[in-house]
Amino acid sequence: MEATYDKFLPQGVPAWQMPFWESLRAHSAEVQRCDSCGAFRYVPKEICPHCHSRAATWTPIDGRGQIYTYTIVRRAPTPAYQAEAPYAIVHVTMQEDFRMIGTTIGISLDDVRIGLPVRADYDDVTPEWTLLRFTAND
Repeated sequence: MEATYDKFLPQGVPAWQMPFWESLRAHSAEVQRCDSCGAFRYVPKEICPHCHSRAATWTPIDGRGQIYTYTIVRRAPTPAYQAEAPYAIVHVTMQEDFRMIGTTIGISLDDVRIGLPVRADYDDVTPEWTLLRFTAND
C-alpha cells in the first residue's frame, strides 16, 4: 500500500507555470528568463517586474547558491510537518542572482548559516509532485 503525503502540495497551478513543476519532476530546475532584459522570474510571472515584457523562456539553472537568510521551524503548521520539526527553511541566492526558497536536507541545523553554499535537491513526494529543497554544496 502506498503511503499518503499529508503535507501541503501546490493547488490550482495555471498551465503556463507547469514547466517549472515539470522541471523539478525531471530533477533539473528551470526558471523563466525574460527574453527582453535577461532577468530571471522566480516565482513565475506573466510580466517581467524589471522591464514589463511578457516574453520569457524557461531556462535551466545551475542549482547552486548561498543561503541568504533562514528560519528554524520549531512549531510547525500541521502534525505532518511537526513530525519533522525542528527543520530549516532557507532563502537561497542562486548563482544566477535571484532567490529561491526551500527546506534543507542533509544539513545539521547547527551548520545552517548565512552564506553557506548549497545546491538544489529534489524530493519526489508523489508521482505527480516533486518539491525543491537544498543540501550542502560539497
